[in-house]
Amino acid sequence: MAFDVLPGLGAPLRRLEDPRLLTGGGRYAADLATPGALHAVFLRSPHAHARVLGVDAAAARALPGVVAVFTAEDTAALGHNPAVTELRDAEGRRHAEPPRLPIPQGRVRHVGEIVAMVVAETLHAARDGAEAVEVDYDPLPAVVEGDAALAPGAPALHAEAPGNLVLDYRRGDAAATEAAFARAAHVARVALRSPRILAGYIEPRAAIAAFDATTGQVTLTTPSQGVHLIQRILCDHVLHWPRQKLRVVTQDVGGGFGPKLNPYPEQALACFAADRLRRDIRWEQDRTEHHLADAHARDLVAEAELALDAEGRFLAVRVEAVANFGAYVSTVNPTIPTAGMAKVLSGLYAIPAAFIRMRGAFSNTAPVDAIRGAGKPETLVLLERLVDIAARETGRDPVALRRLNLLRPADFPHTTPLGYRYDCGDYAKLLDAALELAGWEGFAARRAAAAARGMRRGIGIACHLHATGGWGDETSVVEVLPDGRIAARTGTQSQGQGHATAYAQVIAAVFGVTPDMVQVTQGDSTALARGGGTGGSSSTIISGGTLARAAREAIENGRDAAAELLEAARADIEWRAGGYEVAGTDRRIGLAAVAAHRGGIEGRAEFEGTVESWPAGVAVAEVEVDPETGQVALDRFCSAVDAGTVVNPMLLAGQLHGGWAAGIGNALGEAARYDADGQLLSATLMDYAMPRAEELPGFAHVLVPVPTPNNPLGIKGVGELPTNGAPAAVVNAVLDALAADGVRALPLPMTPDAVWKAIRAAR
Repeated sequence: MAFDVLPGLGAPLRRLEDPRLLTGGGRYAADLATPGALHAVFLRSPHAHARVLGVDAAAARALPGVVAVFTAEDTAALGHNPAVTELRDAEGRRHAEPPRLPIPQGRVRHVGEIVAMVVAETLHAARDGAEAVEVDYDPLPAVVEGDAALAPGAPALHAEAPGNLVLDYRRGDAAATEAAFARAAHVARVALRSPRILAGYIEPRAAIAAFDATTGQVTLTTPSQGVHLIQRILCDHVLHWPRQKLRVVTQDVGGGFGPKLNPYPEQALACFAADRLRRDIRWEQDRTEHHLADAHARDLVAEAELALDAEGRFLAVRVEAVANFGAYVSTVNPTIPTAGMAKVLSGLYAIPAAFIRMRGAFSNTAPVDAIRGAGKPETLVLLERLVDIAARETGRDPVALRRLNLLRPADFPHTTPLGYRYDCGDYAKLLDAALELAGWEGFAARRAAAAARGMRRGIGIACHLHATGGWGDETSVVEVLPDGRIAARTGTQSQGQGHATAYAQVIAAVFGVTPDMVQVTQGDSTALARGGGTGGSSSTIISGGTLARAAREAIENGRDAAAELLEAARADIEWRAGGYEVAGTDRRIGLAAVAAHRGGIEGRAEFEGTVESWPAGVAVAEVEVDPETGQVALDRFCSAVDAGTVVNPMLLAGQLHGGWAAGIGNALGEAARYDADGQLLSATLMDYAMPRAEELPGFAHVLVPVPTPNNPLGIKGVGELPTNGAPAAVVNAVLDALAADGVRALPLPMTPDAVWKAIRAAR
């Protein structure tokens, strides 16, 4: 596929959304007035695992202001919230997927699971009602770690999953991999327990379900990453409603990062209650509910090996791992630890053979799903640690070892040993650019200066990439209005990325107008028949390309009117620089005039092609470690990035900065920890270490773009790429700093306590 070169792309345009958002014009869920709405509060299990012997709501229903209490008995007709991806084992068996109901029948399987819904005239009355509900629990033994859940005799969660096994996933050529290891001159090994993390978005979730007494339709307003998936799952599987009965609307969204893609029990129950009571229902999540009940991520325990020949060339890589799925199979999680790992396991390197064995486990914890990176950050920590370990153990320079094994431009398109087809790139140029930006040659002097102050200084490198993906399920509409303004509708959903600006730039480039003439609308299931939502760093690939085609169709649809107004044959009408011209003359009419004559011009396009592209980067982190306290200070962080065609470098920089911060937080502080009984010890921000601006350096990056042939604009999605690379770079830097102390491994996150203990243990 040849990619289009659109004039106007690449301009550093400030976000068109910002004047509205910065002057109080945001329309987040908490901003929406809902006069007369009932308030919902959810009673959640305090136990990680228990039989529910009875729920007595009589006292709650008798309280002033309480309108209804719904329990599992009342919602028994509601259905399973299914996964939308699937995997099968070598024998063709689909992953185990026990029922996940809005309110579980007879047993709870993680702290925070819903036991009852209280609906009242005020929020205070609903809270009082929830406190008055009496639940008779019979506590059961719990298990919280994936590998422990698969051990013989572990507490069993689901009859449908013997031994708590979700799936036994295997990918790659086991025989070729074994043969490569058998002839290897050296084998590097690493073990990793990647901690569970939280999304930590600024705006927690909400559900406002409005009932229309005239039509019987329910309108669900909810912050999401795409309204169509939520509508489809709730109607087709959970509520059992025809889709026209439920309209789903998303306005402004304060962060998503993955978990707001998923349909949740609270959304289904709000719609159910609105329909049952014929009243509007309002629910807003608090921060602890977000920590307890929204999808978590990562939670992987793995052992990996890298085989090298005598010259240092990589022969094979293999991984044995267990992924903790939590209590249920969440929306896209079957493919997160599995295919997510497989897509990037060979990294930027020419590795002939690879094999993964990944077992998924049910445990008494919140369900796990995609959060920024979706299986790749923990994989790249494994791979890049293996490269550093191999360099140290064989006496090689870690940069030289990487350079020796990088894929070359002539190798593309490259099919990895696990079956993925990388599109294009110049990885050696990325490496050179990152090293220059980081001042690699001057590191020895900086290390010596740090040592003179009693500090340990280290530098780490991470070659990394991402597989853009998600659903290419999209209808885009572009309409030139009679007054010349341009209205666009699309099915992806911004959660702060600046879609309205990026899409306006693409559409403006096609029409030859300024971006401020374009108004982009997202987030209404009635406005478009199809839409895949936002996930997998694919929004600009999907909507950018489809909106560009819709704009071109609008131009074509205006050609007849232009011919009529110019009194010329249609065949003589040409489009150039924002208007229609009669070929070979100076007779011309602008787009706005044609739209005014026609009463508007519309173009529609369906997504076609592939969402697949492979953005890549090389990140370099430099740290100082205080050996007396274990405190890690990140002093420098630089990266070279291949994002293909860049629509807006300011938006790109924002995505990179946020992604690096997320990955650095994963490496140095973030961990959602449970105790042995399944109680979440990280239920508030007092107990969960989100990264802070004061802990981060000024980020620097350089672009080394190679546009992809896989979509019309040459775009490689960038939202998750920096999160994939940052943890590995930071881990390698810290361990480089502590190498002289004899520290060879550290648990994640690398907190001061963990670092201090590792130094003392090595001594």
